[in-house]
Amino acid sequence: MKVSAVGTSSVTLSSLFRFESGSVSLLSKSKSSFGVACSLASSSSSSSSPAKALRRILDSPGVHQGPACFDALSAKLVENAGFQFCFSSGFSISAASLALPDTGLISYAEMLHQGQLITQSVSIPVIGDADNGYGNAMNLKRTLKGYIAAGFAGIILEDQVSPKACGHTRGRRVVSREEAVMKIKAAVDARRESGSDIVIVARSDARQAVSLEEALVRSRAFADAGADVLFIDALASREEMKAFCDVSPLVPKMANMLEGGGKTPILNPMELQDIGFKIVAYPLSLIGVSIRAMQDSLTAIRGGRIPPPGSMPSFEEIKDILGFNAYYEEEKRYATTTNPQLSKRESSNLYSIQRRDQVDTEQTNQSFKDPIVEVITPDDVYNKYGADSSRNPFSGIWSRTLRVKITGRDGFERLDLRIPVSYHTFQWY
Repeated sequence: MKVSAVGTSSVTLSSLFRFESGSVSLLSKSKSSFGVACSLASSSSSSSSPAKALRRILDSPGVHQGPACFDALSAKLVENAGFQFCFSSGFSISAASLALPDTGLISYAEMLHQGQLITQSVSIPVIGDADNGYGNAMNLKRTLKGYIAAGFAGIILEDQVSPKACGHTRGRRVVSREEAVMKIKAAVDARRESGSDIVIVARSDARQAVSLEEALVRSRAFADAGADVLFIDALASREEMKAFCDVSPLVPKMANMLEGGGKTPILNPMELQDIGFKIVAYPLSLIGVSIRAMQDSLTAIRGGRIPPPGSMPSFEEIKDILGFNAYYEEEKRYATTTNPQLSKRESSNLYSIQRRDQVDTEQTNQSFKDPIVEVITPDDVYNKYGADSSRNPFSGIWSRTLRVKITGRDGFERLDLRIPVSYHTFQWY
């Protein structure tokens, strides 16, 4: 390992870093300016990657809550509220981006694009909803690699057929157990091929589509195939939730607290921990309250009012949430001493000069366009055409000089040429 530090403040490496086998972690930040360069010979992956951060959460005691976001702003609010991680919800993204139901209408590209905006807006790990991988095992491998590139810490993959839908809605159907397991193996292969450590959450919808027993068998097989976290959606009772957590006890379990009337009982975090869950998703809270708040606001505006002050943040609070104040502070670092008014005048003068040059060029170019060409016949043209004058009007001209004159549009003469001609020059065909 090689560690170098440069700067103006007096610091010790032991006060900044914890040294462990194959990794270095930052302990504190100095307010003074300093730079640190680290190179680890034993590992090429970053110890602060989103996947590693999520794995540290999974390894820590207790149950961990993760609200589901649907865009960059909602993800930022989750982080500001102090949560350690969050989910991206296919249900909510389909609703917010397309105003359409979660019935397989949203595409891989749309989910990936929205997911990338989400992961770029926060520093906490994000577990991405990837539906059924958007196809067969080969499609799923591409999906997983795309989610890795987008910055996701984890990915949820389910065993529904296409088109898939929300697990708490009617008509759920799943692929065969063999295909479901093979797709999880494909995900593990894609992760290895990418050199990533993304957390694979294997979800089964077989509880509603087939039976609880089938869902439990599939979960056990997913764990054997290499899944990191197990998830059965739409479990219908505490007893079913307990039976699920007893499967592959060393593999973390995920609970889904679908708010507002889902099939799974809503339990508090302590109850979920006692049953055996490690992480908990809250898929509809943010999109749900957003819908109701917008409806109430529109009702107020329709009635000639504005939303009451307590129902929305002040303009200053909105600016602070979106980072205006942080932007202004950072902008000061790149401020220049140039007078804006002077720059504006210089820009205006430069434009005037460029405009005059353009007009002059256009006028000059126009002067060379479409010249006037005149063909002047001799003054002593014969007016008598001869016997076959009906066929050849120049049959009486035996030898003359033809004058060609070209005058430009600017009035200047460009060419004045006299060409000796004879009768044969004027043969008509």
